[in-house]
Amino acid sequence: MSADAMSTPLPPPPAYRLSQRMSRMKTSAVREILKIAERPDILSFAGGLPAPELFPLDAIAKAFEETFATEGRPALQYSTTEGFAPLREWISSHLARKGQHVHADQVLITSGSQQGLDLVGKVLLDPGDLVVVEDPSYLAALQTFGGYEVEFATVRSDDAGMDTDDLAALVKKKGPPKLLYVIPNFQNPKGTTLSLERRKALVRLAQEHRFIILEDDPYGELRFKGVHLPSLASLDDQGVVLSLSTFSKTLAPGLRLGWVTGPRPLLKSLTIAKQATDLHTATLAQRATARLLTTFDYAGHIQALMPIYAERANAMLAALEAHMPKGTQWTRPDGGMFLWVELPQGLDAATLLPRAVEQKVAFVPGAPFFANDQKPQFMRLNYSNRPPDLIAEGMRRLGAVIADAL
Repeated sequence: MSADAMSTPLPPPPAYRLSQRMSRMKTSAVREILKIAERPDILSFAGGLPAPELFPLDAIAKAFEETFATEGRPALQYSTTEGFAPLREWISSHLARKGQHVHADQVLITSGSQQGLDLVGKVLLDPGDLVVVEDPSYLAALQTFGGYEVEFATVRSDDAGMDTDDLAALVKKKGPPKLLYVIPNFQNPKGTTLSLERRKALVRLAQEHRFIILEDDPYGELRFKGVHLPSLASLDDQGVVLSLSTFSKTLAPGLRLGWVTGPRPLLKSLTIAKQATDLHTATLAQRATARLLTTFDYAGHIQALMPIYAERANAMLAALEAHMPKGTQWTRPDGGMFLWVELPQGLDAATLLPRAVEQKVAFVPGAPFFANDQKPQFMRLNYSNRPPDLIAEGMRRLGAVIADAL
């Protein structure tokens, strides 16, 4: 070592010390992959992206224009933490039409349903608390709850959703959890739907053992096959269910508008937590969306989306059948935006991803969706954001990458 090198002073240590919880918070695999997938030459099936060409752009633009013209100053002012009253009333009426009867004062507007996940964590979870999730489960929920230093317990899932017999055995062995998190409709990442029988069993277990179910339902409107099933909240008469949903998958994610519904005492605590987080969700977006929903045919808009999403899902299923090598398996969703692929024995999706990107196709490796024992042989595919011809081409490229790795 040279004398100059020896005399160079070492940089001072950082002036900050991160909290212990940050050691449990991992970078989102999806967000990192999207940095690659945004390249225009990549056929990406990685993000949970609705089709941007289907956003009701003109109707949203008109609603914002009218909001500025008629209520511009209050729309740019601070507002209440609970949310804009007409928007909460619309959500209450909308949920009632689907069998979930909550008063408008049981609706808290959030900055996307992702904020709802974080608020629930802040209000309910202490270090060491037991949180039950499906195996696999939504990556960002694991990331959020993990930040609150919880213990995860996982429950098996199959084509009918969370296995409630396995859940009952887990509760008997470990005791009731502090929180159970579930996506009942077109689950992320698998695309599967919780059966009616299991919905009833899940609510019964929560009522019997007195734990809270967090029902996350961002995709429930997007059913293109079969019949809509009742929400967990609509099956609950004892206040054990908190529900999240959002306009992100039906109107546009850039609005950043979601909501939480549930028992009034819990909503009060969530409201206090939100006050300390961001005071309130963007006033302009709330007022413009409320104005939009007074004249816009929301139900008709969703009905128009469904044949397109069905066509894209069917295109992906057909392309998987045509191009995937023997030993590959996948789910067959009845709605939503995703399906889940299990690779032939011995393959690791994370190892395949760089090879796929070389062939200008991207997906999300499945391992980060597992709370405890990560399984490397899975991948998540999004079909809602590409037309059928590009889906077919993307699956052809992906199938070749998988076949070449065998």
